Amino acid sequence: MTNIHFADRVCAAIQQKKSHAVVGLDPVITRMPTIILNEAEEKYGKNDNGAAYALFTFNKLIIDAIFEDVAIVKPQLAYYEEYGAPGIAAFWKTVEYAQQKELIVIADAKRGDIDSTATAYATSFFGNLQNDWKTPKKVDSLTINPYLGSDSLEPFVQQAVDKKTGLFILVKTSNPTSGDFQELLTENGTIAENVAALVEEYGQRDIGTYGYSSVGAVVGATYPEAQASYRKKMPQSLFLVPGYGTQGGNGKDITNAFNEDGFGALISASRSIIFAYEKAQQQSRQAIQEATRAALQHMNKDINTALKDVGKLNW
Repeated sequence: MTNIHFADRVCAAIQQKKSHAVVGLDPVITRMPTIILNEAEEKYGKNDNGAAYALFTFNKLIIDAIFEDVAIVKPQLAYYEEYGAPGIAAFWKTVEYAQQKELIVIADAKRGDIDSTATAYATSFFGNLQNDWKTPKKVDSLTINPYLGSDSLEPFVQQAVDKKTGLFILVKTSNPTSGDFQELLTENGTIAENVAALVEEYGQRDIGTYGYSSVGAVVGATYPEAQASYRKKMPQSLFLVPGYGTQGGNGKDITNAFNEDGFGALISASRSIIFAYEKAQQQSRQAIQEATRAALQHMNKDINTALKDVGKLNW
């Protein structure tokens, strides 16, 4: 555990690595390298235990390739929950291994429920040292869904503040049909704008020395104009920005998510990084890592160049 404010940890780590990237650890079993799948099948067979072994083995390979060039990783729970208890164990082993490499871990779980259940969800990710029945485990941050209302958010926010962890609340997501609900008009603006106002309100409870809150927002890379609007509405929130890479976003699409100080946005890419090896002629462990590292370095350069062009590069 750490007593350092979450947003301060993020900003300091970004400066150290000179990277605003977040690498999504979304290990689809059908896209795993054959060398890892064969090893998993030989050890455990084609079952949940074999899949979990493959997930963690692949994640270790990726983490070892990228940890010097990125500050943050983001495992998506769905790819682990698919394989039951062994898959969940692979998720937590991934979290622990990433943290051992001094990476910040965002659990992409998009949890959200009534207040009592939200409390249990928050505790399951942020830990509870007072619970003798639970092994203390803790991610650094969590994505949550706001659409059950403020009483479903309060337990997450309170635990994040108390435990020096972070939150990213869904505001404007990157998927093509996000506007079906998020852009519906109310008397106080769109639903997404109302959520943004709530994020800003919660964020004022917990501002770090860099000027950012531990309560952030998810704002997609595929909507550059919306980024600018939401940046004005939530000036002290960190933005988790999905949609870079495979979903079509690039460096020039994400500069509006940043403040003038060069902070404020974490740019997430998953498939374009972790499956970059698919374009390589070889699938040895070394070749996989080299392809992964090259893809991340290209992403870092693309983002940093775009920020420099608009006068927002922090270093």
